[in-house]
Amino acid sequence: MKIYKSNYRNHWISPYTVLEKVLWWKDWENIEYDTPWVCRWTDRLEPVCKALQRVLDWVHPQVDYIKIDRYDTWNMDSTLAPIILPMLKQLQATKHGSPFVDDVDVPYHLKSTNAKPKENEWDTDSNHHLRWEWILGEMIWAFEQLQPNCDWERLYETGEVDFVWEKVDGSDVTEMKRGPNHTLEVDFEGRRIHEERIQRGTTLFGKYYQALWD
Repeated sequence: MKIYKSNYRNHWISPYTVLEKVLWWKDWENIEYDTPWVCRWTDRLEPVCKALQRVLDWVHPQVDYIKIDRYDTWNMDSTLAPIILPMLKQLQATKHGSPFVDDVDVPYHLKSTNAKPKENEWDTDSNHHLRWEWILGEMIWAFEQLQPNCDWERLYETGEVDFVWEKVDGSDVTEMKRGPNHTLEVDFEGRRIHEERIQRGTTLFGKYYQALWD
């Protein structure tokens, strides 16, 4: 996989900006943009600004190159997890707002029904941003568990593995049996709860995918 994406390009220069720079001595704070002489000059400058924008778009275009190799989809979930995690963390650190989150997706104490009374009907409730923060936290936690270097299943295992292969009497077949030093114990219930939380985080990621913007 190869991904090259540049920052967003904005090469548009407003005719009003040009006019203000050229006629810098004018009192622009008290000049209306719909004044006839201003309109005449901005109309003349607009084709020039558009031509300049086209030239700059050609010289310095938006870079948006993505190449997918066939092995990237052998384990597509593992390929995407290291990309998704840092993006979620950056969104959490730099976000400027929160989308609407359904009460069914958050704990009891964060539901809108448990928020303080609103001053106005159109206001967001006091738990509005807390709900989104919790949802992001669950997404981030889930994708942390899905990183290539995270072996979360070992958290629910104690002891050592000791298997031996023994020949089955009267045949050439061997079977695997526990050896004398096998002490492995697995907390299957804890592992199940952990896996369900991962599933919940990835489900929330899908449900609120279109809300992942800043």
